[in-house]
Amino acid sequence: MKNSTKSVGGYARAAKLSDEERKTVAKKAANARWDKKKNVPQADYSGELIIGAMKFPCSVLSDGSRILTQTDFMKGMGMYYSGWVSANRSIEDVAADLPQFLSFKNLKPFVEKHLGDLQEIVINYRTERGSLARGIRAEIIPKICDVWLDADERGNLGIRQKKIVAKAKLIMRSLAHVGIIALVDEATGYQRDRAVDALAKILEQFIAKELRPWVKTFPVEFYEELCRLRDIDFPADKEKRQNYPSYFGHITNDIIYKRLAPRILEELKKQTPKSEKGYKKYHFHRKLSENIGHPKLLAHLDSVITVMKLSEDGDYDGFLKKLNRVKPKYNETLDVSFKNTD
Repeated sequence: MKNSTKSVGGYARAAKLSDEERKTVAKKAANARWDKKKNVPQADYSGELIIGAMKFPCSVLSDGSRILTQTDFMKGMGMYYSGWVSANRSIEDVAADLPQFLSFKNLKPFVEKHLGDLQEIVINYRTERGSLARGIRAEIIPKICDVWLDADERGNLGIRQKKIVAKAKLIMRSLAHVGIIALVDEATGYQRDRAVDALAKILEQFIAKELRPWVKTFPVEFYEELCRLRDIDFPADKEKRQNYPSYFGHITNDIIYKRLAPRILEELKKQTPKSEKGYKKYHFHRKLSENIGHPKLLAHLDSVITVMKLSEDGDYDGFLKKLNRVKPKYNETLDVSFKNTD
């Protein structure tokens, strides 16, 4: 592996050591791994990740790590323990705690390329029952697949290794649509609890601590398009448009703020005081943060106006269908038609 201040040993550093020094490094690494077993994270959530015909037991640990069980990952990929590979592993591989399934000579250049800067590939953890196990960090799985795919392009893999490559390709295709972290969170059920912390962070980023000065944010074009789609006259006189606040307000909440970020509308309502007559004392957009909330609003507005222009006159329902497809509301599930294309 590439030399790194974070790595446990490494190819570049180990290559400069004598045989005795290498043995010392390997022994220290083994002792370090043993020490880690004394205080390891616990699996708080567990489940099964299914990709194609492959099934991978996975967990979210107490420290937030998402892992796939090493033994089951190897089994699902068709990887195998080799007595010859185990007996002929280099001091560098042992010192770096490189998994045996990556210790083949024809993989080495690509291990250095894709995994050389990592502190660890396999970690110790305790299962929900308390037994000690080893797991592979979920975010490293695509890198491991890249190792096998690159080695295949070099064209020097055996027949059994070719079968592993086929499964690596399937995983990479699947991950092109759904991230590995999201898959593990869904499989384990962790996403339900994760949402609470994630929501707080999102709201903190979007909502400004202080009220921003008023600046024109919603263009006239937005209201012109709304009137066209709702088949009502657009008042040319600005003062007459002031008679539409509640009418436009409910629609704006529905197509703008409910689609801007999770729970953002509820938070804005909570933080926006009302007058004695029940009107908001200031516009919602003045509470959006300068660096994230306001720019996101402008970008979303631009997308909504584009969808409006692509919709027919008086066809507000048709506009909503298009908008639901490209900018759905948060915390709502849409009906999706799955047609057989075979």
